[in-house]
Amino acid sequence: MAPATSVRLGAAAVAVAAMVALAGCGTSGGQASANAAADPGNVAAVSGGNAKAGTLLDTPFAKPHLVLTDNHGKPFDLVKQTAGLPTLLFFGYTHCPDVCPTTMSDIALAKSKLPAAEQAKLRVVMVSSDPERDTPARLNEWLGAMDKSFIGLTGKFPQIQAAARSVGVGIDAPVKEKDGSITVTHGAEVLAFWPKDNLGHVLYMSGTTAAQYQADLPKIIKSEAP
Repeated sequence: MAPATSVRLGAAAVAVAAMVALAGCGTSGGQASANAAADPGNVAAVSGGNAKAGTLLDTPFAKPHLVLTDNHGKPFDLVKQTAGLPTLLFFGYTHCPDVCPTTMSDIALAKSKLPAAEQAKLRVVMVSSDPERDTPARLNEWLGAMDKSFIGLTGKFPQIQAAARSVGVGIDAPVKEKDGSITVTHGAEVLAFWPKDNLGHVLYMSGTTAAQYQADLPKIIKSEAP
């Protein structure tokens, strides 16, 4: 293994990198806003090179304190209801044409390859960056087509945006374009939280494959660095 390198990544840099990978995530007329960057003071130190899918964070993120409505129409407390469980957290939306369905379907495929006992432990949570359109019923149908155990959360956008920024993920409020289409700008990161301390230790960017998730998930479940 090559010697680890340490890089200080501001949340703004993370958000810009994610948006570069999000070709087509908004409408063709939309452009990523600089406001999608999180608070520049919120930085994550990361270790490791580009050969590995996941980036190990030198300073792990705490789970956002979110109480939203889940895909079954019930209140869901992210911190309490995922405590002690390996958790993947993603901010996206169901009308996304490419990145979101690819990310979630790759995770679903990777999860399906795990032993049943490990599958039962893993929590996969998608928080909607387009909450007005992403009703509980819509989230349930969309996520259920990939994996019925996936959890979708929706609620007030300002609360969701603040939570995303707290973990270095930039999202903008949906914008209605002149042609009636809607642009939704959001980061493409997936954060992996270890069960032993409920902290986000590993960051996955857009482009992580199902095979890469499959290789890493058993270690995430055991609170081990991939």
